[in-house]
Amino acid sequence: MDFTELEKKELRAAKNILENPGLAARITNLVGEPIEKGFELLPDKWNHNIGEVTQAALMKAVDAAIITMRDVPGEESSNLWHKFGVAVSGGVGGFFGIAGLSLELPISTTIMLRSIADVARSEGECVSSLETKIACLEVFAFGGKSEADDGVESGYYVIRGALTMSVVEATEHLFQKGLSREAAPALVQLVTKIAERFGVQVTQKAAAQALPAIGAAGGAIINTLFMDHFQDMARGHFVVRRLERLYGKEQVQELYESLPNDA
Repeated sequence: MDFTELEKKELRAAKNILENPGLAARITNLVGEPIEKGFELLPDKWNHNIGEVTQAALMKAVDAAIITMRDVPGEESSNLWHKFGVAVSGGVGGFFGIAGLSLELPISTTIMLRSIADVARSEGECVSSLETKIACLEVFAFGGKSEADDGVESGYYVIRGALTMSVVEATEHLFQKGLSREAAPALVQLVTKIAERFGVQVTQKAAAQALPAIGAAGGAIINTLFMDHFQDMARGHFVVRRLERLYGKEQVQELYESLPNDA
């Protein structure tokens, strides 16, 4: 089968999203000054603590986010409701500043993961499927370059390739043992790798919230941008996966890489 013109257009739009995430630019436009000023205000031990904070947030979100969803592939996603939810949690977090991030982030991450699953469902995914749940978790790895990249290309398919072994192992263990203590090491390994990249966006969010006079209202708006970013990443990711189900991963990747990047 050949790709239709509509499918080519969808894949090109997905590539533009996945290769040009721009969360920092959105935040800079919002606060009206470079986000780098916020980085200077973060605590000295921030880089050391960010891994623990992001891993804990992702682990708490993994199963709770999807368990309440109806399994109706193709149903339209409810993006506005999820944005409202993270805006509320961001407002609370903004009120307490950086000190409240460790409490607010697991709540926001759970809401975001549920929204990601909602987008997945709208693109024909079965959200009760273990493979789909893992694919939802993968979204947090997109759009942030970790220190481990060290100048190496970090495009969408490169990131997916880097996660492949951990994804396979986590899926196999969870399929056999569910979310049991015996399966935990495989899941933790995957979450650790994803958290390395998710931490980039969390740091950008924290830096913005560290700026003077952001407060509760600013925290709510920043969280809305944060949600918007991951909804975009999810849409791109699950458009690609939908096309892969039709044409196979190799053929879709070949077309994806041949399309221009409209950055």
